Amino acid sequence: MKNRFLAAAAALATAVALSACSHLPGYGDDTRTVTVWLMKDSASNGFLKRFTESFEDEHPDIELDIRIQEWTGIGDRIDAVLKGEETADVIEVGNTQVARYAENRTLTDLTLESIRDWGSKDWLPGLSDPGSVNGAQYGIPWYAANRVVIYNKDLFARAGIVQPPRTRAQWLEDTAKLDKGDTQGIYLAGQNWYVLSGFIWDEGGDLAEERGGEWAGALHTPAALKGMDFYKKLHALGEGPAEADEETPPQTDVFARGDVAQIIAPPGSARIIEEANPGLKGKLGFFPVPGKTAAKPGAVFTGGSDLVIPESTRHRDAAIEVIEALAGEKWQTELARTMSYVPNKTTLAHVIAGTESTAAMAAGAAEGRATPKSGRWAQVEAHNPIKPYMTAVLTGGEPEQAARTASSTISSVLAP
Repeated sequence: MKNRFLAAAAALATAVALSACSHLPGYGDDTRTVTVWLMKDSASNGFLKRFTESFEDEHPDIELDIRIQEWTGIGDRIDAVLKGEETADVIEVGNTQVARYAENRTLTDLTLESIRDWGSKDWLPGLSDPGSVNGAQYGIPWYAANRVVIYNKDLFARAGIVQPPRTRAQWLEDTAKLDKGDTQGIYLAGQNWYVLSGFIWDEGGDLAEERGGEWAGALHTPAALKGMDFYKKLHALGEGPAEADEETPPQTDVFARGDVAQIIAPPGSARIIEEANPGLKGKLGFFPVPGKTAAKPGAVFTGGSDLVIPESTRHRDAAIEVIEALAGEKWQTELARTMSYVPNKTTLAHVIAGTESTAAMAAGAAEGRATPKSGRWAQVEAHNPIKPYMTAVLTGGEPEQAARTASSTISSVLAP
């Protein structure tokens, strides 16, 4: 994105100088072009323009070639890069995808830089943990987004609720107060497994566990069953369908009708709600998913992206410079404020503290987690056995039996 006219003029001047000097040793173009793959809509065009211009000014020997990619089919394209069939030096990947690429030893180990230079101890665990495989850091946290509770302030006031709840017990009590007459206390679809994951993690359980180097489903453990029990209690305080997820129908459309007190969704969903029902503009509030105690919010699934460097890159040092800038305080602050993201470090939460929605998200992100670090987890999600398990429990099925069935399926998929 440099001024191409000036670049062309400089190139012409260099050519003339070389000719006059009869190609004396030491002359030549030492600029390295670093190809960066970023996903569509992860960052605005304005942000990318500002970053590129600033980075290239500070690194005159590096030119950035930022290429925007679609999420659809990106796995195959990244595989092509890792096989040497395509070229990219820095790639944005979903935080839960790092294990898939790292297991084949095709990513650059950035453990040393992470600890020595980048302050990895302060990274959000929901981004840094899935980026670490077998003790080595391959994925560098870039940005995070997670779910919060979006609520209708008018309905809360009408029910006499002055402050948002901070504990699970208070949340259930308040939601029961809201769930009266034509008002749903909460709209929680029966198959929202991302939300269930947080409740399971709060109890000390997990979706799957690694035992002796092999992964096995863990939905049938006592801790995981407690998480599902809480989900069932909360689900009962509204009319969310037991056999559908949050997109069937879109929960934002349901909330926009004005008779739902709460949903659990990323803060950006508020914009969709207000577009569907302008009458709700200014009437939406946000709070972190409550935890078991008021000491900290509940655990939440952290979505977001990490940055990786293919082992095949020919510009390792320059690629590291790019990641250092994108993941550093200056551009983390800029990205968070531009895109309403949570920055990659808990110590940077203050940069979005002035906005209720993103402040709630940042508070929850400190307790963020991600899916199991198996390279085969994407195959679990493709035919997700967690969803029918949830429906079975919500429609009267025996929880442990249904959980064991789902755990068995997860174990089979994750088996090498």
